[in-house]
Amino acid sequence: MTAVLGTLPFLATLWLLVVLGARVLEESGGKIAAALKGKPVRNHAVEVRSIRIRIGRQSAPMYAEPRWRAAA
Repeated sequence: MTAVLGTLPFLATLWLLVVLGARVLEESGGKIAAALKGKPVRNHAVEVRSIRIRIGRQSAPMYAEPRWRAAA
């Protein structure tokens, strides 16, 4: 009886792993195959844009007062 109760969760876990593995291969199987062949993947859905980062005026550094240093 214990073997039956132990086998059932094992088989359910194995089935879940197979289902999840099939779903991963379905979604990204082409990417995996291209990576194994050493070819770049062309994805036209992704659009690359350049971004300009602006750095604002920097404030002066703040120094701790002696009474706060003692508290730390």
